[in-house]
Amino acid sequence: MTEVTSITPGASKRSSATSWLNPNVWVFYTDLLAALTAAMLPWSTTGFYILLGFWFLVQVPLMPTRDMRVFLRLLSRPICLWPLAIVLIAVLGTLWADVPWQERLQGIKPAAKLLAIPFLIYHFQESRRGSWVFIAFLASCALLMGLSWIVLFAPALKLATTASAGVPVKNYIDQSQEFALCMVALAPCIATLYKHHRYAAAVACAVLALGFFANMAFVVSARSALIYVPVLLIVFALKYLDHRQSALLFAAIAIAAIAVWFTSPYLRTRVGNIATEYQFYEQNIPVNEAHKQDIPFSTGLRLEYWRKSLRFFADAPVFGNGTGSTKGLFERDAIGKTGLAIEVTKNPHNQTLAAAVQWGMIGIIALYAMWLSHLFLFRGEGFANWIGLLVVVQNIFSSLVNSHLFDFHAGWMYVLGVGTAGGMSLGAKKRAGELPARLPQTGHPTSCAPRHS
Repeated sequence: MTEVTSITPGASKRSSATSWLNPNVWVFYTDLLAALTAAMLPWSTTGFYILLGFWFLVQVPLMPTRDMRVFLRLLSRPICLWPLAIVLIAVLGTLWADVPWQERLQGIKPAAKLLAIPFLIYHFQESRRGSWVFIAFLASCALLMGLSWIVLFAPALKLATTASAGVPVKNYIDQSQEFALCMVALAPCIATLYKHHRYAAAVACAVLALGFFANMAFVVSARSALIYVPVLLIVFALKYLDHRQSALLFAAIAIAAIAVWFTSPYLRTRVGNIATEYQFYEQNIPVNEAHKQDIPFSTGLRLEYWRKSLRFFADAPVFGNGTGSTKGLFERDAIGKTGLAIEVTKNPHNQTLAAAVQWGMIGIIALYAMWLSHLFLFRGEGFANWIGLLVVVQNIFSSLVNSHLFDFHAGWMYVLGVGTAGGMSLGAKKRAGELPARLPQTGHPTSCAPRHS
């Protein structure tokens, strides 16, 4: 006879309650929310903050299972210590800023996002699902790229009325930042998949990477991409290719660049405008007049912002002018001026200057120390180190012409990328250290391992 086991209603309730008390359940929800948060980043600021808030909220049931000694040791490491130092400097910088307290407190917000880095690293050091975050972000960017092509020909389908042609939501600078990162990140995965005879997956990744490239070349792209994309490709060549393969890669890139230059009026216009904008800057044409004549002026504005910011930094080189002081400095300097000199901003469009104006050399040292500590963190092999390295390098070089660490979109790309990849990297090192010394380690076909792995 077959034995039949009955489950009483009380036992079912106890089982359900036990599952909700199980830390593994909450870890799963935390990982899922992290992936959804990353997927929301390209689309909605409000949606992103809501999901991020839920991510921190579901950490509460896990607190009894957390080892606070491990977390405190993590905080003392440079990878977490320097981001916290920048936030602390921003808080202390409110004490000597010569602006209203509302502006001082608002000046803390751009740096406050760095507080999330230690929590992300700690969580994904233990979780094995960090790759969900990057897969979700890639899938979200792929969907955005497809919609970008659609709204190029059907602008009425744009989700934001302020977005430019080919940009469904937000702006073309953020969109370029996303697409460039995804495009280069896929490169070693394509090679690894092909090497392991997974041709369908390799072709799919290659088509996706080419889609990102074509979108940036023919639809819309930030000119800052002309700075950081070549650097990202050099990083890829140094990490994954030998001399012969590198030569072939850059020959192919040169051919592709020439072909795109002659077939993309959009790209030629964007690059050609740089010289025109510089001439308007020399002529000191006001921005409102430039708007009337449909004259591009972003290059001139940046040059004016940088010139003034250097002067503000020279006036307070050690401790800076205080948190949130940038806008007030520009307002006072604009009195009695004409042309571009009357423009006021709280963003000097250079990350180093954004720190220097407010916090002087102290801010610059903390900023570069953080970048260097994160670069050293991702020196190893494997998927997490590759993604983390790209995120840091892109942020450093895009920040030459933008304050991308303090901007919402690029700043959160940095925090999510470094936090997740950093946790994955430390977790992998920890688990590798727990293996027997002579136990061979085998790579996974999709690990995007470099040539010397």
